[in-house]
Amino acid sequence: QVQLVESGGGLVQPGESLRLSCAASGIIFSIYTMIWYRQAPGKQRELVAGITSGGTTNYSDSVKGRFTISRDNAKNKVYLEMNSLKPEDTAVYYCNAKVPGISEYIEVWGQGTLVTVSS
Repeated sequence: QVQLVESGGGLVQPGESLRLSCAASGIIFSIYTMIWYRQAPGKQRELVAGITSGGTTNYSDSVKGRFTISRDNAKNKVYLEMNSLKPEDTAVYYCNAKVPGISEYIEVWGQGTLVTVSS
């Protein structure tokens, strides 16, 4: 069964940290690009950070320098370390696995985990 399961969300105060995890099953994890997206209330889903199978990373400008994405291919997991959290980071965070198929990308989505940053 192909599945992505996120965990680690919660309620934190501004300036605090959280670490999100995404566990993959049913896929050859090491060949997939892994991406964290988020969707705030009333807004479109946006890319937060991505990491390729080779370990190349990229970040949205809004989180660069505060968030770090990493992966552990032995554990089939991807992580998002979030530091110096701001209220505007409040969103549901989704894990996405993507790999080129024959004619289009093959994608898998997790169910999301809620991060709330509030004092």
